[in-house]
Amino acid sequence: MLDVVIPPSQRRDLGELEDRLDLSVGDPAAKRSAFWVMLTLSAVIAVAGVVSDSTATVIGAMIVAPLSTPILGVGLGITVGRGSLIVRSLLYIAAGIVLVVVLGVAFAQLLPNPGSVLSNSQVLGRTSPTLMDLTAALATGLVGAVAVARRDVGDVLPGVAIAISLVPPLAVVGVCLGSGAGSLAAGAFVLFASNVVAMIITATVVLVTAGYSRVNGAAGTRWRRAYAILAVALIVVAVPMVVNSLASLWSRQVSGAAQQWLGSTPGAEVTDVAWQGDTVTVSVLGPAELPPLDELEDSVDALLPWDPELQVVHTVGSRVEPG
Repeated sequence: MLDVVIPPSQRRDLGELEDRLDLSVGDPAAKRSAFWVMLTLSAVIAVAGVVSDSTATVIGAMIVAPLSTPILGVGLGITVGRGSLIVRSLLYIAAGIVLVVVLGVAFAQLLPNPGSVLSNSQVLGRTSPTLMDLTAALATGLVGAVAVARRDVGDVLPGVAIAISLVPPLAVVGVCLGSGAGSLAAGAFVLFASNVVAMIITATVVLVTAGYSRVNGAAGTRWRRAYAILAVALIVVAVPMVVNSLASLWSRQVSGAAQQWLGSTPGAEVTDVAWQGDTVTVSVLGPAELPPLDELEDSVDALLPWDPELQVVHTVGSRVEPG
């Protein structure tokens, strides 16, 4: 199976991998210059795309972003037992995080109404990551690790960059912090952190399986601590994703129950379901008279594993279709 995934004839040797993933090998000055220039430009493009709610612009930032190089470098360092490579790569990642977030905060200060960007699709799509995002990150990281280990599939790396999405979540973190939305910034950072952890884990698994850990006699037992840290990091980023996944599931269930509750009221509809701690708020648009609230409370209590406080925000009126 390994020979099918990474054929020996196309497998890069350790020297090639180090040249691609270690910014201190070969021509360090040129590599570092390219890294910082590309990352800065990617950050500017990403922040502009987030602020203007432009998906095409954000995709451009994904392709340009070079952050995957030090992230995969951490995986290589763990595989071959080079602590210096791990530390250097982590420092590049940390410095890159600071750069992108600071630029996002700075751009937010230039907006006439910073809070206006918090409801656009670029922000909302990156502030409540779920387990599906983690699953996609693991699969994408696997593709990226295979692509970097093979000489003949480098053309898939732009697609990997788009799928893994490293810089845009950091741009959202900066914009949200600059707009005073700390909780949204935390959600976007969880998405970024999950992508980073997923890439490191999959890179390590692929490179160890491919035999790079045996090239220079790196002892696997010495790096059990690194594997344990990765496992803990995966659990840490997975916890809020599990919570978000359950909240999304429960929101759909509560919305369905509320719509069923409104079934006998012509023109009434559920417009939103929101969570705040143990309180679930159902927003309803409809006529002045609604069915008894006790019926909805019983339905919600039957759906959820705890006894939540139910609030119904009732807006009297109806939708008016244009034309």
